[in-house]
Amino acid sequence: MRALDLTSLATDYASGLDPETLVREIHEAIRKKGERPVWISLLPEKEVLARAADLKRRKDDNLPLYGVPFAVKDNIDVAGIATTAACPDYAYVPERSATVIERLEAAGAIVLGKTNLDQFATGLNGTRSPYGAPSSVFDADYVSGGSSSGSAVAVASGLVSFALGTDTAGSGRVPAAFNNIVGLKPTRGLVSTRGVVPACRSLDVVSVLAGTVGDALAATKVMAGFDAEDEYSRHAPRHALIPRDWPEGFRFGVPEEPQFFGDEEAEALFRDAIARMERLGGVKVAFDYTPFGRCASLLYAGAFVAERTAAVGEFAEAKPGSMYPVVRDIVLGGRKYSAVDAFKAQYELQKLLRETEPVWNSIDVMLLPSAPTIYKIADMVEDPVRLNSNLGTYTNFVNLMDLSALAVPGGFRSDGLPFGVTLVGRTFEDGRLAGLGDRLHRALGAATYGGSSRPLPGAAIQGGDADYINVAVVGAHLKGFPLHHQLADRGAVFVRTTRTAPGYALYALDTVPPKPGLVFDGASAGNIEVEVWAVPENEFGSFVGLVAAPLGIGTLSLADGTQTKGFVCEAHAARSGKDITGFGGWRAYSAAR
Repeated sequence: MRALDLTSLATDYASGLDPETLVREIHEAIRKKGERPVWISLLPEKEVLARAADLKRRKDDNLPLYGVPFAVKDNIDVAGIATTAACPDYAYVPERSATVIERLEAAGAIVLGKTNLDQFATGLNGTRSPYGAPSSVFDADYVSGGSSSGSAVAVASGLVSFALGTDTAGSGRVPAAFNNIVGLKPTRGLVSTRGVVPACRSLDVVSVLAGTVGDALAATKVMAGFDAEDEYSRHAPRHALIPRDWPEGFRFGVPEEPQFFGDEEAEALFRDAIARMERLGGVKVAFDYTPFGRCASLLYAGAFVAERTAAVGEFAEAKPGSMYPVVRDIVLGGRKYSAVDAFKAQYELQKLLRETEPVWNSIDVMLLPSAPTIYKIADMVEDPVRLNSNLGTYTNFVNLMDLSALAVPGGFRSDGLPFGVTLVGRTFEDGRLAGLGDRLHRALGAATYGGSSRPLPGAAIQGGDADYINVAVVGAHLKGFPLHHQLADRGAVFVRTTRTAPGYALYALDTVPPKPGLVFDGASAGNIEVEVWAVPENEFGSFVGLVAAPLGIGTLSLADGTQTKGFVCEAHAARSGKDITGFGGWRAYSAAR
């Protein structure tokens, strides 16, 4: 089977491959493997071939996902094919596809079929389905992770370029870890959930499983955007999906006493991931995970479970024999909670949000195990509640706290089973996580693609975006200084702190408010501290219009050899100013005054 990552596919299409040929190849591979337990249903091959033929006629159109095959978790609607949520008696045939499917198809992607899941997306292990239990692609005795089990295995098996999952408590991250792939869990509301069978409607997100961060991000960019038909859709900032460079010295938080339930190999691999983050320029900051753990427990050990009852409780009561017993018990368990309990749970969540604010003030990102260990299918079936709960140790809190998350491979145990780690960021830091997550994935020794032995394809994700223009600020526009609001008002995004190349001098000018002037004379020491901010392209003109003489916007050379737009000063004004180059920057000079 040919490589289906976006880089390889683009090369193959440029070399003459057509979408119809690709569809036939994939269907042949699926026939050889068998549909179960990965797939619940496939679209008829003739129908998919017709879609591929139509795409071939439109190959010159601007289709960012031209001919890209993908799979869909079977709690997401695809028009004309049954949505089961892994419960045959619940099945219905939607007339319209979910918003995410409509957007992906409009971009040229090709739906192949619906994948298996833990019934009603209730579980993190992949064993709770009447259609069979998918296993890790590395060992058939071990769980695939859930609830997006079939989607993860389809990607790791090389049958699709990416697959959609859903993630309420970790369902797009745990299966990524157990199959050596990437799981991008977007911030709530960034991607529409119209047309998704709800688990916990206020917390659900549509996630993307792919072999690389770049592929997951490409699909997410197509799906993202406000949807007036989804009451939980949000107007995300434009920078939400823009990868950013991470400056030297970024702070990553790790739990003071991480829990692995006795799994020494997982613990060792997590230590290796910490070391990789440090080699990437990060500084480890240990934090107390206790309040995050208490938040995680709210999802299943408190009134929040009643939201699952609100979603499918009526069906569970009407047809209890149609549901997996453990799923039915969880769903109906929400009946015991009152409205008072629900409010108390909300109060406890707000308390925990406030309690954890100091942690986020001390770190830029979290590094966590995606799952603390992995279990055999037989053991999970024997002890389904406790072991499943263990898998969610580091995932359950994320959506409750409205955070972004990205799971990436973290290496292999001595028995060949994979381990994964997750980066957790603030709300709408999805793109920022992607920039770091891709670097972390590629820093893994002998990193491979899914269940294959192929090295990671393509180039590393680069920071920046065509819709933004980077501007280096050196004085009054620095964060915390009088004119910084001119950047903030325009939605500018912080990129990094860095320094100029040699040859620059800095002068204190006689202005109100006080400002410095940066001048290139070719002889001065340079090494002047600057902050680089990404300004939305459509706001750049208005920002430049506020820059008053003797300052202007020119092109600066930075210490790392790159160039960027930035503040410069007319030489005549600098001659009457005070040379403060020796301070190394306006912030240091201001502190010394």
